[in-house]
Amino acid sequence: MADARTSAGIADRGRTWIVLYLATAGVVILLMMVFGLVMRLAQSEWIALDPAFYYQLLTVHGIGMVGIAALGGVAVLWHYLSAHVALRPAALAINLVLFMLGVAMILWAVFIGGFAPAWTFLYPLPAVGSSNGQWQAWSAVLDLTGVLLIGVGFLILCLEMGRGIVAAYGGLGRGLGWHVLFAGSKEKVPPPTVVAGTMVVIVTTLALIAGATIVAMTILNVLFPALAIDPLIAKNMIYFFGHTFINATIYMAVVVVYELLPRITGRPWKTSKVFLAGWTLSTTMVLVIYPHHLLMDFAMPGWALAIGQVLSYVNSLPVLVVTGLGALAILHRSGISWDVVSTLLLIAMFGWMAGVIPAVVDATISVNYVMHNTMWVPGHFHFYLLLGLLPMIFAFMLHLARGEDVAAHGGDLSALLYLGFGLGFVAMFLLGGWASVPRRWAVHLPEWLVWDRIAAVMAVGVVVLATVFVVTFLLRIPRILRHG
Repeated sequence: MADARTSAGIADRGRTWIVLYLATAGVVILLMMVFGLVMRLAQSEWIALDPAFYYQLLTVHGIGMVGIAALGGVAVLWHYLSAHVALRPAALAINLVLFMLGVAMILWAVFIGGFAPAWTFLYPLPAVGSSNGQWQAWSAVLDLTGVLLIGVGFLILCLEMGRGIVAAYGGLGRGLGWHVLFAGSKEKVPPPTVVAGTMVVIVTTLALIAGATIVAMTILNVLFPALAIDPLIAKNMIYFFGHTFINATIYMAVVVVYELLPRITGRPWKTSKVFLAGWTLSTTMVLVIYPHHLLMDFAMPGWALAIGQVLSYVNSLPVLVVTGLGALAILHRSGISWDVVSTLLLIAMFGWMAGVIPAVVDATISVNYVMHNTMWVPGHFHFYLLLGLLPMIFAFMLHLARGEDVAAHGGDLSALLYLGFGLGFVAMFLLGGWASVPRRWAVHLPEWLVWDRIAAVMAVGVVVLATVFVVTFLLRIPRILRHG
């Protein structure tokens, strides 16, 4: 259970920084959505777009959503974790400065320098594109340096959260509740938010170290092409970083479910041994399932691919089961009066759990050979982010906008409309993948336009509803700061 500060509204010394994080996240999320809509309109042949510019948008849209998902997730996690452990807001300030500087570098590199290898910057694309004139070498170095700065900023945040957890609980193992799980101790049982925060610290720190290493190696390769990198090692490091980091964002944001549902329903979310076991298993498995992104790489060891397939099936179960069933148990016969915040939280649970299903399907080797380079894959992660992660962030924004009051305020229709348009949008990705429409193509064949055009219409609805949520938050910022 959270302490008294949580039930009364958290007195967070970093509230101003949290508001800045959320305002930045909200504006950039809308911008990335507009970029996505423009790409869909171009694929639909409703607007004309230079293919080179399309791939620039694709690059910024991809890495922009990854980075901004992390910024929004960190805001949620820091706000609630600071009620349980002492955190220094200076880390928030340092991260935001590095984030904004990194973003400026990336945007300059892409839109001025023409750098456009997609967000994964797979080796040797940055150097090859520089050598054949697709973009200038300086743009590749500038973009990757921006990514490196953003990673360093998030690493500083993770280290600060880890320090706070260790200081409060005596170690990261105790933050995960291992003394309760394995020794049966009832002393200082960590609340769900601390357990989730500890998991995030562990997996994100390891992912960021791997990411920083491969980014630095890639920069050296661009500057000195003779310094070659083993392509398979590079791809493993990139996907270990990318897959782990983007997954960690939803583990950051899910604490809003752990904190708000008990307050809304008046029922506690207890830290049981089953809950602790689920988070411990996920901490381990999220670090080793990334090979399901490399199932088409024949040079990968067979045992690694087998692990990627099998554990991809299992990984989704522990935390999803304890969180999903826990949420349903708290909601069952609670007499809750539904409003936009509570409905968004329920949508987030659905989006997280259902969004995993297409990923599990794609993680099957025989299916992956056919489906991985189709629209099925962006269908999975748009499902996961659009209907899983973003509703958590929007719910948190709106909760702060109403002064952390948990009384029902209505507005659930807007959340349901967001769900409807979001489902329609991701369904077109999945149906396009089922029809073998390739992903990452700027120009589509006439036979594929039906999926693109329906998706574009649905995307308009998503952008409109997301704008309502974000603008509502932005207009309430003065009140939020006064409340703090």
